[in-house]
Amino acid sequence: MCHACNTITSDPANTDEMAGQFAEKMVDTLNQAGLGIMISVGHRTGLFDAMQGMGWTDSHQLAQKANLQERYVREWLGAMATGHVVQVDGSGDSDRYHLPDAHAMILARSGEGMASVFQWIEVMTKVEGKVVDAFKHGGGVPYEAYDRFHEVMAEESSVSVVGGLMEHILPLVDDLKEKLEAGIKVLDIGCGSGLAMCTLAKTFPNSEFMGLDLCQPAIDAARQTAQNMRLTNIRFDARDVTTLDLEDHFDLVTAFDVIHDQRDPAGVLAMVRRVLVADGTFLMQDLRCNSRPSQNVDHPLCPFFYTISTMHCMTVSLAQGGAGLGAAWGEQLALEMLNEAGFQGITVNTLPHDIQNNWYVMHKPAGVLEMVG
Repeated sequence: MCHACNTITSDPANTDEMAGQFAEKMVDTLNQAGLGIMISVGHRTGLFDAMQGMGWTDSHQLAQKANLQERYVREWLGAMATGHVVQVDGSGDSDRYHLPDAHAMILARSGEGMASVFQWIEVMTKVEGKVVDAFKHGGGVPYEAYDRFHEVMAEESSVSVVGGLMEHILPLVDDLKEKLEAGIKVLDIGCGSGLAMCTLAKTFPNSEFMGLDLCQPAIDAARQTAQNMRLTNIRFDARDVTTLDLEDHFDLVTAFDVIHDQRDPAGVLAMVRRVLVADGTFLMQDLRCNSRPSQNVDHPLCPFFYTISTMHCMTVSLAQGGAGLGAAWGEQLALEMLNEAGFQGITVNTLPHDIQNNWYVMHKPAGVLEMVG
């Protein structure tokens, strides 16, 4: 410890002041944690959508519009008002509430839909006991323990991936739209409910698409989506991607926020290189952060990144006896692993619609054919 740090911590008066400030931070953290749960409730019950453009209202009017129980709505409004999410007017005989347009723009489904992100709280806290047990005894929590994971992930993906496909994501790769229109073969790793691939399959009927995921319920949902959209140029399979017995086959491989979850991420990256045709493209989305916690202390989202990594991403990998890479593996380690896998021309991109992710674009070296033995 440096002399300056020792001087600060050994001063009793200074320690008391710091303890008081930290206690205030903990109280604020407790309040924000509770508010986060109630924001998730507001999203799932449609209350933010009901309040959008409604003007000033009371709990009875809002409950009637949202078709919900008034007593619950009243208590929820209490949390929203004291948390400064909605405005409250107490000048009359009863309180009235208003969701400002600027707040609705962020929270409502017709806006940025940020309230959906708060559903991760329930996903994570449901397995807290299992994660605590893993802290003590090792191992991890398997995918099947997360009953709403793919539902919440699909909703988040609809914003960060599907919503930006045409305008932001496809233009990252030179001439990709033209190639998709002409007809290429595309593989999506960890496809989840498959909405991104189904969207591409509908838009580019001359191309062929495949989505892979370990989770059978997610694959079932993806197949149903494809059937509902009457798509014939896409297939979904539930399987470990490292067992894919193809080589030099796909023109494009995508991985949207999934590499860090894998049992064997290095093996998955090697598989991607193997299945790509020479000069084929790998497009990877993953969380934007540094590989070292010391370099993330001022990152506005890293407390959440490390939390969701502990409660899901890292532990599902460890449950399979895997590497436990974790969501906060960071740009430095990502680039190191991508280079070790043999990709070339790696670029790291950021997109205006997606504040939390990097978008990596790279290619398999031209003229390289894979030998599978």
